Amino acid sequence: MKLQAELKNEKFDIDIKRDGEKIFASVNDREYELEASEVEPDVFLLKYNNQISQIYVAPNGIVNLHNHQLEVTVTDPKKIRSKGSGDETADGVVEIKTAMPGKIVRILVEEGTEVVHGQGVIVVEAMKMQNEMKSPKDGVIKTIRHQEGVNVNAGEVLVVIE
Repeated sequence: MKLQAELKNEKFDIDIKRDGEKIFASVNDREYELEASEVEPDVFLLKYNNQISQIYVAPNGIVNLHNHQLEVTVTDPKKIRSKGSGDETADGVVEIKTAMPGKIVRILVEEGTEVVHGQGVIVVEAMKMQNEMKSPKDGVIKTIRHQEGVNVNAGEVLVVIE
């Protein structure tokens, strides 16, 4: 997939190839090999050179990386048509799942609690790193499937939001 990105008025040509969880990226002809997983909508874990980074990509194009906010514009030259408003996931039930095995260290809400998009819901420790999983939409916590201290497997549903 070929993309173009703009960050701080600088343009980048990006070529991405995916092989399972491995991503091979070329950014302005610099080569990178990463492991990536989407731990919840718009939140990604990237492993590069044995370091793990959590990245939150907001629908408005703001990227949070290592507590730094960056405004990035990404375009796909093949898709000139505009996309939807980004509200397609605003309705219905959403399940927050873990992308890798870990341990639930904190539950930040209770069943029945109203949450807003981006609010922290549950914290899972995986690979000695704590990951606060956030609500992908405004809604109400319908179900919390596990208690603090419980070990969970990759792909397990942790929280259900309506």
